[in-house]
Parts: sequence; C-alpha cells; structure tokens
Amino acid sequence: MDLRRRKPLLPTPTPPNHHHHHYGGQSHPPPAVNSSPSPTPKASDALPLPLYLTNGIFFTLFFSVSYYLLHRWRDKIRSSTPLHVVTLSELAAIASLIASFIYLLGFFGIDFVQSFISRASWDDVVAADDYEHPRPSPCPAALDLPAPKLMDHAPALASEEDEDIVKSVVSGEIPSYSLESKLGDCHRAAAIRREAVQRTTERSLVGLPLDGFDYDSILGQCCEMPVGYVQIPVGIAGPLLLNGCEYLVPMATTEGCLVASTNRGCKAIYASGGATGILLRDGMTRAPVVRFATAKRASELKFYLEDPLNFDTLALVFNKSSRFARLQGIQCSIAGKNLYIRFTCSTGDAMGMNMVSKGVQNVLDFLENDFPDMDVIGISGNFCSDKKPAAVNWIEGRGKSVVCEATISEEVVKKVLKTTVPVLVELNMLKNLAGSAVAGALGGFNAHAANIVSAVFIATGQDPAQNIESSHCLTMMEAVNDGKDLHISVTMPSIEVGTVGGGTQLASQSACLNMLGVKGASRESPGSNARLLATIVAGSVLAGELSLMSAIAAGQLVKSHMKYNRSSRDIAKIVS
Repeated sequence: MDLRRRKPLLPTPTPPNHHHHHYGGQSHPPPAVNSSPSPTPKASDALPLPLYLTNGIFFTLFFSVSYYLLHRWRDKIRSSTPLHVVTLSELAAIASLIASFIYLLGFFGIDFVQSFISRASWDDVVAADDYEHPRPSPCPAALDLPAPKLMDHAPALASEEDEDIVKSVVSGEIPSYSLESKLGDCHRAAAIRREAVQRTTERSLVGLPLDGFDYDSILGQCCEMPVGYVQIPVGIAGPLLLNGCEYLVPMATTEGCLVASTNRGCKAIYASGGATGILLRDGMTRAPVVRFATAKRASELKFYLEDPLNFDTLALVFNKSSRFARLQGIQCSIAGKNLYIRFTCSTGDAMGMNMVSKGVQNVLDFLENDFPDMDVIGISGNFCSDKKPAAVNWIEGRGKSVVCEATISEEVVKKVLKTTVPVLVELNMLKNLAGSAVAGALGGFNAHAANIVSAVFIATGQDPAQNIESSHCLTMMEAVNDGKDLHISVTMPSIEVGTVGGGTQLASQSACLNMLGVKGASRESPGSNARLLATIVAGSVLAGELSLMSAIAAGQLVKSHMKYNRSSRDIAKIVS
C-alpha cells in the first residue's frame, strides 16, 4: 500500500469532551495517553448542590405548596372567608410557590438547554475550521453510518529515527511496501507502517494487536504490508470417531452454537459406533486458456492433448516441475477458437495450486514447438475452477473427493438428538434436496457444510476462499434396519486442503494440524496427511449436518441461537 495518494484530510470533528489529534501538514508529537483537555464549563456548575438534587428539592416544593394552597382556598370558600385574607403561613407558601415556579421555569431543563448552547458554540468552531480547511462531501452510502472513531492517541515509537521514517512514509518518500527490506526487521516495519496508517487516516487501530506475532514467518508468503493480526477464538469439537480413530477437531469461528452443535453431532456418531470416510479421488486442477486463429486449429491441439499415445510424453514434461506432481489427466473444452485445457495432477501433502501451475507452464512451453501459432491468454481460464462455484468441480471433482457415512441408532436419535428418524428423513428430503433444487443450488444440497469447512480451514491454515468449492456437499439421510436407525452420508467432491505450504506453517495453525496428527508432509506415504485432513473435514461436516438438521426438526434452532449466540455485555459501554 503506497500512502502517497493524498494529503491527509481533517476528520469529521467530534463533539466536545472527545479529543483527537491532527497530523495533517506538519506532524506534532501527540500528548501523553493519560493527558486530557479541561472539561467544558457548564451552567449547572454554579449550583451549590448537584443538579439532580436541586431539581428534586424544587420539584417537591412546588407540588407541596400547590397542594397546601389549594386545600386552604377550598376551606375558605366553604367557610365564606375572603380569599384575599391570608395568614403568615399562606404568605410563605405563596412565596415558595413563586420561587419554585421561577426555578423550574428557568433551571429545570438546564441540562437540555446547555446541550444546545454547547452544540452551537462547537458548530461555530467547526464552521470556522471548515472555512480554513474545506472537506469533500461524504459518500452518500455512508451518510447513515456512524462516523468511525478518531485516533485517540498514537502509540509511542521506539526512537526518533522511527519517527522520521513514519513521516517519510506518510509523505510518500518511502513506499510502505519496502519497509521490511529497508529495515531488516519485520516487527519494526509493521509498527512503523501501523503508525503511518493511523496518521494518514486519522483513525485509531487500537484494539488490533501488534505484538505477540512472528512477522518473519509471513514475509513473502502469507501476507504483505501487515499492521497487526486478528484474533479468532478456536474451539474443539469431538472426539470424532472416524475410521476407528478419535480426532479432536479445531474450529476457528466467531459464530455461537457452531462448535457446540458440531460437538453434539460427534457425540451422536461416537455413541453409534463411529463414521467411515472414503477418499474417492485426489487431484488438483489448473486450466489455461489458449487461442488460435481458427477453431479448426484449436481442435487439432484438443485432439493431440486427449490422445492416449501422447499422454506419457506430456506427463514427463509436466512432472519435471516437482517430485510430488504427477499428471493424472487432461480434459479439453472449446469455445470458438479458444481452447480451455484442464490439467489434473496429484500434489503430495500440499494443496498444490503452485505445483500444478508450474507443471502447466512446462507443458505450454513444450507445446509451442509443435503449435507456434498458439497464443497463451492466461495460465488460468476458470475451467479449473478455483474459488468459484462451478459445475465442473461438482461433477469431476477437484482436490480431494470424499464420502463419509454413519448409521445412527434410534436410541441415540431420540436421546442425544431429541428427534426421530422419520422426521429427519423427511426434513432432509424437503430441505436439502427439494429445497435446494427449487433454489437452483450448485453443490449446495446440504444444511450448512460451509460453516464447518470454513472453521476448520481457518484453524488449520487453509485458503479460506477455497471454502466455496470445498463446501460442495450432498447430504443424504435414509431409514435403515426396518426403519429404526438413520443412515446419513455426506458426499464432498472438491475438498482442497494441504498440510504444507501457505498458512499451515504458522505457529497457531501448525499447532492445530499437530493436534489432528497431520502436521507437515508424510515421509512414509507422501500425500497421506492431506488426504486424512480432507477425510476429517468431511467427518466434521457429517457431525455438523446431523446436529443442525436435528435442531431444526426438534424446533430448537432459534431457541439455541438466542441462548448461546447473543452477548449479554453492554455494547454501549464497550464502545465508549
């Protein structure tokens, strides 16, 4: 991010008693965090007693003397005594009535009145400031949104040298993206960039943690230009009994009930003897798009690539990219004179996007010898298809294709899931099958597979965007054993996971993989760790589907979310 795009503009002024610092033009060191400006004087400060107490006294006095005088005048009318004849006590009551009335008229709404006085005086300051520093009109879409909180203080920098670097970044003399290479200290670079962002936007990043993270571990591979990190709680569901082994499944999420619901599904599966997961296919894909002058010429390359006699040669060229990459197949599709070539290969324990891309590039370079008129438009032509819902992934599969099943006994369905087998089977047919068909779903024939996939992906360092195709899931339920027990299965054709590379090597994510026993690459059987992780994901989805469907069938969904997915904390106090 290059911070030289514009000179910092003044923020929208805050009401009195809320201080902020202006870093436009020349930068001035901010005051200490504990310092605060003197409060704005109020009219109520002149009262001898607190405002609420003074109001209470005069309020009580007014109604007390009014009642007394009315009572006395009623007695005079009954006794035919002239009203103008008053006693000393009545004179005192009349004086008290007048005094209290004057106070209530002038001072009872003092807080209400002085808020307008303060606002008017502040508006005068704002108007003068606007005259000197005109601001652009706000975006219409943001007019109804609350203004972001202004930066209340700037974190202290380590040295004057850092202060000079911050000024250079703000002015555009030093590009923000070059801080790591110039300083040789990733944490220091993140701190300086963070301060530069705060001064440029005049918005605070307080609450976004900076310390406690290894910024060296993400340099050049996970995230560029960091200014901190986001904390996501990790819960544990399980044990999940899958293929005879127990797994405690880490789930990173901010959604209440999700871990608890998945945990209940794991309990039901465990009590019924466990689940079985089967890996059906393992192959990552990449599909470049190439163009020729004619459709006839494009079809000639299609026939060449799909000819079994040429496969060994192409596989030899492809496999040179890595000792784990092994070409499995090539599928072509023509659109006019454009050819889309879908390569599928195994990638060991890596998710494999970079690996397959390198192999594809090798093949394209090789093909230019026999097809010099081939114009490579892009290394990816979306026939892969990556990070998008696509029928090709739903039908052909991508990454790991897994089916997972379990038979849940009638007793467990009643006692643990609080419902019945016939109700679950009917709900699955009408919701996950018919309902999804009515909606025109693509791979979405399930209750909430994406919930579990996303949570496990974030916890284990997978690419969260690949949740889109990885959550393709078909949930099936059927009554078995004379209708007493429930057979449930999830079929997931495109789970894209890896146990090496990317975010899997970060400390937190690596710890979660280690808990599952799939950390890093398998030396004995390359690719087995990633395949096991995909099977665990499918087993976790099975548990999540079973529990949520049961909650819906039993009418517990809204009740449980209102109980566990609502905070009891006073948000107004937290914000202030």
